[in-house]
Amino acid sequence: MNHGAVGSVVSLWRYPVKSMMGEELNAADIGSGGLLGDRAYALVDRSDGKIASAKNPKKWPGLFSFRAVLTAVPKPGASMPPARITLPDGTLVSSDQSGTNEILSVALQREVALLADVRAAQAEEYWLDIEGLDKRDTVTDFEIPEGTFFDAAAVHLLTTATLDRLRELYPQGRFEARRFRPNIVVETPAAGFVENEWIGKVLSIGDQVRLSITGPCPRCVMTTLAQGDLPHDTGILKTAVKHNGAGVGVYAAVVQGGRVRRGDHVMQVD
Repeated sequence: MNHGAVGSVVSLWRYPVKSMMGEELNAADIGSGGLLGDRAYALVDRSDGKIASAKNPKKWPGLFSFRAVLTAVPKPGASMPPARITLPDGTLVSSDQSGTNEILSVALQREVALLADVRAAQAEEYWLDIEGLDKRDTVTDFEIPEGTFFDAAAVHLLTTATLDRLRELYPQGRFEARRFRPNIVVETPAAGFVENEWIGKVLSIGDQVRLSITGPCPRCVMTTLAQGDLPHDTGILKTAVKHNGAGVGVYAAVVQGGRVRRGDHVMQVD
């Protein structure tokens, strides 16, 4: 095997409720389903059974104004801790308290239920009218992988090199990691869209974790939405489409799980 240093973990992120803001971590356990507790919960629209997703902001305009954290550290093999959700007005609700569905329905102005399990489901995606996208100015359905609330893969990685390159290409845009909702941000001395070179490779993180890089992460309207102090900016997605085929970061499957920590070394294994 050939080993090559890639960089180190500079931040870790978990999103306990799909399409809500999440929590930054110092360490996390990774299993076959990704970071333990990531997308552990999701909202379902009671009118059509579809999973609520910020990929369709016309239907779900306020999801990025909600923030979710787990109430305890999740443990491998144990029941998932409840999620605590902060509403836009500061109200706190927990996934295990009575009346949560009603409170969330009022806040979102749609009848919803907070779920911790689903066998199979669909969600919706709005495609911006941007040249280079597969579809334009339309809403399409997509399948959620069975037994999960992920759009595609269990782990999403992003490098500081890619963010730096995007800033060079579109200086007026605020390219911050949180726009792209990664699980693992890798600080690397390399330049450019370095994740593209990892596809088909295996990365080791720390002493235990091994991830197989399965493909690019195609970006969508979510990257353009306002969140916190980040403004709405369609130029974010236009830049990614024009210069890297809409890809920002990569997806990964878990080859070997374990504990990952901020500061862990990242190595490429051939």
